[in-house]
Amino acid sequence: MKNPPTPHPDVTVVGIGADGWDGLTGRAQAVLRGAGVVIGGARQLALLPGECDGERVAWPSPLRPAVPGLIDAHRGRRIAVLASGDPMFYGIGRTLTEVLGAPPRILPHPSSLAYACARLGWPVEETEVVTLVGRPAARLAAALHDGRRVLVLSADARTPAEVAALLCDRGFGPSRMRVLEQLGSEDERCLDGIADAWDEPARDALNVVAVDCRRAPGALRLGAVPGLPDDAYEHDGQLTKRHVRAATLGALAPAPGELLWDVGGGSGSIAVEWMRTHPSCRAISVERDPGRAVRIGRNAERLGVPGLRVVGGAAPGVLGQLPAPDAVFIGGGLTVPGLLDACWEALAPGGRLVANTVTLESEALLAQWYRRHGGELVRLAVAHAVPVGTFTGWRQAMPVTQWAVVKATTQTLDTPSGAAT
Repeated sequence: MKNPPTPHPDVTVVGIGADGWDGLTGRAQAVLRGAGVVIGGARQLALLPGECDGERVAWPSPLRPAVPGLIDAHRGRRIAVLASGDPMFYGIGRTLTEVLGAPPRILPHPSSLAYACARLGWPVEETEVVTLVGRPAARLAAALHDGRRVLVLSADARTPAEVAALLCDRGFGPSRMRVLEQLGSEDERCLDGIADAWDEPARDALNVVAVDCRRAPGALRLGAVPGLPDDAYEHDGQLTKRHVRAATLGALAPAPGELLWDVGGGSGSIAVEWMRTHPSCRAISVERDPGRAVRIGRNAERLGVPGLRVVGGAAPGVLGQLPAPDAVFIGGGLTVPGLLDACWEALAPGGRLVANTVTLESEALLAQWYRRHGGELVRLAVAHAVPVGTFTGWRQAMPVTQWAVVKATTQTLDTPSGAAT
């Protein structure tokens, strides 16, 4: 006899704000009154009145690994889960949807973004949002552009001071900062100041930081597209230069959510600018030189993508332990036996591979692969104007040969050896 199917958990997620019980709709209040168990943060549970007599369970830390067990432990009961504001705005709603395999019933409350924009008069659709909850403050750097408005979701009471320090360090000290505390409650308050003069002590942990971005005179300007100034990077000469870098990122064609392997990372510029194209883009930079690997990490943090993963070690040996990429860039070591083969095999059909070289030996190897797999083989030549006595002339940089290819859905030819001939 077959066992009866396990009942699907009865879960409703209720968004609640700093205004507590009185700010909830009648439907949300009814759900909480009728729940057999209410799961939430200690602060949220304390907002409920005595008439909500279900068992109260506080989330443990870390939260994410505990979710499946808590839901299973209370299966068969009416479960209410409390969330801050809108549960699907950087909230528990996403985690529960993944755990349950389908979205639970969700009763949202106005989010901190909605409240903040309402108070500031900022259009929501024109406001950049960066969360620093459980994430490094360096993430904010990628969103800093002169004249833009950024709303920072704070981790705690110390976040405003961290934001002010980062703004000053990245050349945005003149930016106006407003810290909005306890949004929606009777204790709501706004602190106003300038980043480079910020001296407010840590106050309320429930806050968001609104930033009117203003770049300091003389600060390096970083655009929103690939091809950042070479001076944006710390490097020892192993740097894909600006114009070639822009062409390389164009050939790699990053899209949201995709993963790049940057093989022979050097300074990490390709991986950094891949990740700057969209917050969901991911990259792994492989670099065998320990000093350069550390430098890649510093560049990533400085330029707002601290999530860049740096793997120390020589390719192709370390590649087998990495998750499959959507695109691969090879910036060095093309003639290492087996390197091109390993990168090609790791790509699924439709994946992209781009390889740059300045040597005749590696160029010959790319020509072999181009004959077998097609794609585009180009030579990139850049010249810079320099003084010639009292006049001006051109100084030619070393030309770069680039092979860019999309892996076909079917392969009809044997892959050549990755060793130079």
